Amino acid sequence: MTGTKAQALADQALAAGRAFLRFDYSGHGESGGAFTDGTIGSWRADALALIDRLTEGDLVLVGSSMGGWLACLCAQARPDRVKGLVLVAPAADFPQALMIPEMTDADRTALARDGVWMRPSDYGEPYPIAGRFLEESADWNLLPGPVAIDRPVRILQGGADPDVPWRHALALAEALTSQDLIFSLVRDGDHRLSRPQDIDRLLAFVDELCG
Repeated sequence: MTGTKAQALADQALAAGRAFLRFDYSGHGESGGAFTDGTIGSWRADALALIDRLTEGDLVLVGSSMGGWLACLCAQARPDRVKGLVLVAPAADFPQALMIPEMTDADRTALARDGVWMRPSDYGEPYPIAGRFLEESADWNLLPGPVAIDRPVRILQGGADPDVPWRHALALAEALTSQDLIFSLVRDGDHRLSRPQDIDRLLAFVDELCG
């Protein structure tokens, strides 16, 4: 929650006089708990608990990568409160759709033996991916859809994203039932989309939906 995008959103909200909530899921960032104990279902429950306890009124949810998937799940769970979504490189269904297909025989053997797959990462140390996480994630898959979210949706996606291929994000856009949806492809954008020009696009989408 201290990342570049989250801080820019916090600054924007403060300047506009808007309430703003940001948080780290359990096992992430400043939150306690072991990463390997988390699942999509438990992180969805985290998000909904914080929304229910710490916010009131209409909401625009902003989610990046896995957060984009969870924002969709929360919008489905709170349709009366969520008035719009801004998604950055949304990684819907990523364990089943993107992770499992890349596993080698050695990875599968290690997962069966240890219960954890140490997945290499371009952003630092390998991620420990628990078998339980991979299995449970299937319960929350959104694709192929339809994904019943009828609020305005804005999607910002990098064309050079090595983690969430732009066609995967486009599949989510096509599955969403919203008729007010803009899919913005940044041809040279990466997964993080944290350059100044990317942040400007993100903030413009948030301003539009909070209008």
